[in-house]
Amino acid sequence: MNVLLIWPATPDTFWSFSHVMPFIARKSAFPPLGLLTIAAMLPKDWHLRLVDMNVESLRDADIQRADFVMISGMIVHADSAREAIARCGRMGKPVIAGGPLFTTGSERFPEVRHVVKGEAEELMASLVEDMRRGTLRPVYQAAGRPDVTKTPAPRWDLINLRHYATMSLQFSRGCPFNCEFCDIIVMNGRVPRVKAPAQMVAELDSLLEARWNGPVFIVDDNFIGNKARVKALLRAMIAWRERRRPRITFLTEASLNVADDDELTDLLVRAGFKRLFIGIESPDEESLGECSKVQNTGRDLVADVKKLQKAGLEVMGGFIVGFDSDRENIFERQWRFIQESGVVAAMVGLLTALPETQLFKRLQEEGRLLGHSTGNNLDAVLNFVPKLDRQKLLDGYRDLVRRLYTPKNYYRRIITFLGEYRPSGPRIPITTSDVRAFVRSLWVMGVLKSGRLAYWKFVTRALVFHRRAFAEAMSLAITGHHFRQIAASI
Repeated sequence: MNVLLIWPATPDTFWSFSHVMPFIARKSAFPPLGLLTIAAMLPKDWHLRLVDMNVESLRDADIQRADFVMISGMIVHADSAREAIARCGRMGKPVIAGGPLFTTGSERFPEVRHVVKGEAEELMASLVEDMRRGTLRPVYQAAGRPDVTKTPAPRWDLINLRHYATMSLQFSRGCPFNCEFCDIIVMNGRVPRVKAPAQMVAELDSLLEARWNGPVFIVDDNFIGNKARVKALLRAMIAWRERRRPRITFLTEASLNVADDDELTDLLVRAGFKRLFIGIESPDEESLGECSKVQNTGRDLVADVKKLQKAGLEVMGGFIVGFDSDRENIFERQWRFIQESGVVAAMVGLLTALPETQLFKRLQEEGRLLGHSTGNNLDAVLNFVPKLDRQKLLDGYRDLVRRLYTPKNYYRRIITFLGEYRPSGPRIPITTSDVRAFVRSLWVMGVLKSGRLAYWKFVTRALVFHRRAFAEAMSLAITGHHFRQIAASI
């Protein structure tokens, strides 16, 4: 059996890091972890070909050779997925679609005759049998939440790891919180299900065996959803680190209550975590209450961020404007918070109603829903009728994002971060690739692009006052180049 697995092209977005890739000679930020995991569930004697359209073109020959095509994707991949599906359809190939895009939005793809909804582990046996018999059903719906301790390790052999800036692994699925706008709890539930520490260590070993020794993104939407189990994992990762001496570092997503647990923070740093993405959302208590972001209420958000920075963690933040409770001063309040806290990578998005979320249902009931989300956090498109004046919201949003990513303001934010940051945990040697990226950045940002004066002032200050964190400072400067391109396109 020949199976073609397709991961659609990611558009130019905040998290695509497409403008960073030329600096580091890579093609894409992250590999298609979901498809690599699905591939590991298929029979070992099947011939699999995986095409990640972010690193290579989908060829007619790939489609023609396939007995079946399996495609996955996120909401942001809808346009690319639709084009790929159409190509396969024209060549008469049966397409099986799954993943978040199709789990909550399959009605947008009437041309797809076979859809897998939900998590795949408990469906794969019947799906494989139906593929063998040629009796595929229209819909395969997951009945429950699978035990992820039985999930196999990804098939790294199906990709060229050198094409990617960062590898990805998953420890848990689900989040205990109940944010109104979030679709993770819709797809994965509110009870975190976790892998065994030995299972995760084996997956880390598999990366080393595949000759990967760079950054790894633990893709959990809330890595600390089950604190007791994550602490056990972190202790195992620390022991693994001492035994294998890797150059691997980690980044992940977590809720802000990570700042309440000093032991957990210490374990994260010792295990090699360098960055945390945290959904801060808003400095406005009323807006946080409106969206049920209770874990962020009744606390000093700036102090929490700075505490994590002092521990040796860079906090990347998610922020939202457009809540019903937001007033016209929300843009200035968000600006002041982000600059004061030193959240360098601040992803500010308009509130969007994702399919099947509590927010989607509420707005639908109120007659305020306008259409589907694009899945692009920074596309400046509203899919609902806001309480704030629509044009004021859009104009204020665009101005906020562009203001945040001017060279002067961005570099000032890095300096604020470096003033709190205390490099801790494993120190990773600088590589030849790092040096090449730095030299290229000197040319691009120090000579070719606008903001040259601000750049050289920043480099000088970082070198003089923050020498221990100079590598981190230069990496953030390169990332800022990408963010500025995205901000300018809004």
